[in-house]
Amino acid sequence: MKNNNYPRLFVLFFPMALVFTVFFIVPMVKLAIVGASGEDGIQAYLSLLTTPRHFESMVSTILLSLAATLAALVLSTVSGLFLVRNRFPGREALISILTFPLAFPGVVVGFMVIMLAGRQGLVGDITSSLGMDKVVFAYSSFGLFIGYLYFSIPRVILTIMAAAEKLDLSLEEAARCLGASNWRVVRDVILPALKPGLISSGAICFATSMGAFGTAFTLATNIDVLPMTIYTEFTLNANIAGAASLSIVLGVITWIALFIARSLSGNTTAAAG
Repeated sequence: MKNNNYPRLFVLFFPMALVFTVFFIVPMVKLAIVGASGEDGIQAYLSLLTTPRHFESMVSTILLSLAATLAALVLSTVSGLFLVRNRFPGREALISILTFPLAFPGVVVGFMVIMLAGRQGLVGDITSSLGMDKVVFAYSSFGLFIGYLYFSIPRVILTIMAAAEKLDLSLEEAARCLGASNWRVVRDVILPALKPGLISSGAICFATSMGAFGTAFTLATNIDVLPMTIYTEFTLNANIAGAASLSIVLGVITWIALFIARSLSGNTTAAAG
């Protein structure tokens, strides 16, 4: 029997396919062609391994992104569980404050880090008033880490809170009745239940940090990260092919991380009711 749903499905699918082709496939193909059009040809895609500056930039970007992701997962998991399981005055206002950074562009986040730990920042003023050397870390790897962490926490905490609300508390009670300590309950019951949310939100944090340009542009004075390296190659060195090839490689690294995370989270069943 002929399926009469095919025309309807085509009508629904065509706009999405058109937008995806025009705004993603075509630009990516063009970018890939430009990346291989320089003097090095297709070898330009290996510059991350053959050019020391590009390699160091890639390593710095990956390490910073991983560090910010792991820190955001830890902080957001603890905070998210606390906020879901406790009701107190000002709770909704606190949740709004924790998620408010989603409204800020990267440049604003970088500027806030400068106000905190720049040359005229709060941390430096406090350490100077205590008779210590002025502490300035806004323009270092740690300052960039703080910026990445700042905009990563909201992306994780919302996912963790949504997952925590679905946890089956009877499983925790059963584990405690069987003699499990609080740590065993967390390790064997709560974390496995939150695992899909942790993996998916962590992947988003990693991908966002890998491609964060505004914050890096504001803070990366003493450190190169891939978005800044791409910007430098494109604007200062007029190396359009090099910038394009680095962009493709950055996209591939991020896509691999998202694909692995999707595969892991898709094969995990949460212990929730």
